[in-house]
Amino acid sequence: MTMAAMFGAAPLTIGFGEGAELRRPLGLTIVGGLLVSQLLTLYTTPVIYLYSTASGCGCDARGGFASASPPTRASSSMKSSNCTAFAISA
Repeated sequence: MTMAAMFGAAPLTIGFGEGAELRRPLGLTIVGGLLVSQLLTLYTTPVIYLYSTASGCGCDARGGFASASPPTRASSSMKSSNCTAFAISA
């Protein structure tokens, strides 16, 4: 999606002709903003994931939240979590 938006803004960025001096800054702003947002997303998502798994609040292999303590026999069928940092109440 981001690449499609960048390619869509390419004519604004490299455009020539009448009025191009007014549209070029808009194209540069769009392309620059998309590049910066993509880079921030690519760098922050792994950091948040690593932080959440290191604190014991990440997802386990079953797709549920991993609990900070090992599950007991009574709660092994329930996907409960002792961690409230990333818990989503349903």
